[in-house]
Amino acid sequence: MLVHTRMRHIRTRRMAKPVIREKNIPWREAFKDKIKKHSEGGFVLKGCRYRDGVTQKELAEALSISQHHISEMENGKRPIGKEMAKRFAAFFKTDYRVFF
Repeated sequence: MLVHTRMRHIRTRRMAKPVIREKNIPWREAFKDKIKKHSEGGFVLKGCRYRDGVTQKELAEALSISQHHISEMENGKRPIGKEMAKRFAAFFKTDYRVFF
């Protein structure tokens, strides 16, 4: 048994070619609007949490601090001190200086 169908011709729009910018730019330059809104250390903290799949609550429980303090650090409302940076570094297995 043969089935005949009508094909509709759909016009496709030509997509504009993406603008290729410099291939290698520093990450601080790429995310300068986010760093301006938040602190650089807070942005790195949020990135480390995202990379490892850890929630603020899980991190807070592991470090025995409140989740609210972590939120404030990520949003630039509370500075990340040296001792806290060392605790974050031990948890994420990185150098503490990335959080400044």
